Amino acid sequence: MNRTVILLLLAVSVLLALSDPATAQKKGKIAAKPLYRDPVYDGAADPVIIWNSKLKKWWMFYTNRRATAEGETGVTWVHGTRIGIAESSDGGASWKYLDTAVINYRPDKGYTYWAPDVLEYQGTYHMYLTYVPGTFTDWSHPRSIVHLTSSDLFHWEFQSEVKLTSDKVIDATVFRLPDGSWRMWYNNERDRKSIYYADSRDLYTWQDKGKALGERGEGPKVFFWKNKYWMLVDVWAGMVFYSSDDLVHWKRQDQKILGEPGTGAEDQAIGGHADVVVSGGRAFVFYFTHPGRRKDKPAADNSIESKRSLIQVAELKYDGEKISCDRDQPVMIRLAKNEINSRAAQ
Repeated sequence: MNRTVILLLLAVSVLLALSDPATAQKKGKIAAKPLYRDPVYDGAADPVIIWNSKLKKWWMFYTNRRATAEGETGVTWVHGTRIGIAESSDGGASWKYLDTAVINYRPDKGYTYWAPDVLEYQGTYHMYLTYVPGTFTDWSHPRSIVHLTSSDLFHWEFQSEVKLTSDKVIDATVFRLPDGSWRMWYNNERDRKSIYYADSRDLYTWQDKGKALGERGEGPKVFFWKNKYWMLVDVWAGMVFYSSDDLVHWKRQDQKILGEPGTGAEDQAIGGHADVVVSGGRAFVFYFTHPGRRKDKPAADNSIESKRSLIQVAELKYDGEKISCDRDQPVMIRLAKNEINSRAAQ
């Protein structure tokens, strides 16, 4: 059976599901493909999804890369970035641009914001944001992770720079442990881009604990699903899952996800730096990709087409041993309202 026939069968199965009102109500709408493009610079990357409890809508925060900016040299186009916000009123099936987050932390000229992680705890929103002190032509400069808080998800106040193991750290993800404390995993670029971790009792004061994984990678995302803890890590050739029973010892899954090209609209390149949202027992991976970097028809180096990036979504599947996803299968999605379930131990 060739791939065209398989895709036709998948489309028919989705149409049959939609014809059943009960199924459609439970599973939601078919997600847009691509899911989201940033209308300002066409460079959406590093998404994180959170429920806005005041507006009763889902919000997506993302690194707003300046893919279409003119006159950039080196990698300045991935510096000087802000954090974009998109909004979904239909449970994650479609998204529209809102604005960039108002962040009250700008100590350096040409400041850069990357890769936020956002969570809510006891009515306060917390953001752990990668901060770079300028707009640079190369990757050689320091970066830190800063802690910000908000009451409305839009305006953010600086709390502190998180003291971690080096002066070159990025990509925080924060998860609540079974005892009520918190753990942060992040990328320590001074140690071959290894994943390190730190612990906190209150989300404000952190104690570094050292290396969590031996393998290189970035953009870790920790979540709970199918009675296991999982960490998804971007390894620049797709993404790798690790599983754990105690959030300390991690076992690597051999099979990667999103390392092979898809066939859907603008989904022919590897997927990277993702968020995972667990809702109604199902798990969805929101990832970014550079559609112009497909292997079969690569865009010219340093062109806008090679720089632009966008967000896609796929549903994860678990067979009792490993997690997989089929990026070509249409995704029916309706994230449950205010479901806080993947960022805390259960």
